[in-house]
Amino acid sequence: MGLLEVIEYHDPSGSEICHKIPEVGSAETRMGSQLVVREYQSAVFFRDGKGMDVLGPGRHTLTTQNIPVLSKLVGLLFDDSKTPFRTEVVFVNQKVFNDMKWGTKEPVPFKDAELGYVQLRAFGSYTMKVTDPLLFVNTLVGGRGRYATADIANFLRDIIVSRLNDILGENLKTVFELAALYDELGVAAKMRMQEDFGKYGIDLIDFYVNAITPPEEVQKAINERSSMGALGDMNRFMQYKSAKAMGDAAKNPGGAGDAMSTGLGAGLGMMMPQMMMQQQQQAQQQGQQGQPQQAAKPSVAERLQTLKTLYDQKLISDEEFEVKRKEILSEV
Repeated sequence: MGLLEVIEYHDPSGSEICHKIPEVGSAETRMGSQLVVREYQSAVFFRDGKGMDVLGPGRHTLTTQNIPVLSKLVGLLFDDSKTPFRTEVVFVNQKVFNDMKWGTKEPVPFKDAELGYVQLRAFGSYTMKVTDPLLFVNTLVGGRGRYATADIANFLRDIIVSRLNDILGENLKTVFELAALYDELGVAAKMRMQEDFGKYGIDLIDFYVNAITPPEEVQKAINERSSMGALGDMNRFMQYKSAKAMGDAAKNPGGAGDAMSTGLGAGLGMMMPQMMMQQQQQAQQQGQQGQPQQAAKPSVAERLQTLKTLYDQKLISDEEFEVKRKEILSEV
């Protein structure tokens, strides 16, 4: 490369964080040369692979007044300030990078208070900006000619996943609470990782948790609870499962559907009197006291018996039976 009279760089892709001029080795320039730094850039001068000085946006003429570090270096080697000297310039893009993604490469174990250990995957996005160009170049870039977002994405992702594991363990008790905690988890994660990013001259501006996904069987249990909205109430649970089973049978008339309807009718015939009796007793108690009164919650034994009846009538699956049984027993 010849003598550098005008030093500048523009990245048309928008994905480069740093670009060195020249990309390999160093090049000759001299006092009086022009350095053009765009509004979103900073320029770091290098000598012997180490960043020495930083210039901000504008057109700079290399003189002993605005670059005293270079003046000292040149003066040690030459008496004539017009004599060429070798240097490297790294342009650092200081815009906000808003297309950064993160996600777990493999499922991470999480101890759920209700379901035991489950494997979770997490995904999201974040925005960042280089705030200390000299620190960033000296700690991460070094002498590389190009340094783009793809080069740092894996490094930052490992930091994010490690911190997020700690935050999930501290703030989340069960995956059933996930949907309501995405914003809180994002805020907590950002606060925790600010120092980690800052060690490399980076500011973590925004951090978002887009999804935390459990295994399919756990997601099915979450969907079941969400659609029913009353797992803690055994009567409503029984009504929901019965109505759901009748709807499924109605969609399949004849053959197996009739058989299911017959079995379902028998099961409902056994359970409906009990449900009606409980409702009548509650109404009588409320009428005697002259004001509404909350119905007494069935005992653990009664709830387990009702659950067993639902299971025997094939109104719930093995998985649903086991999840609900554990939930009832946990109250003992």
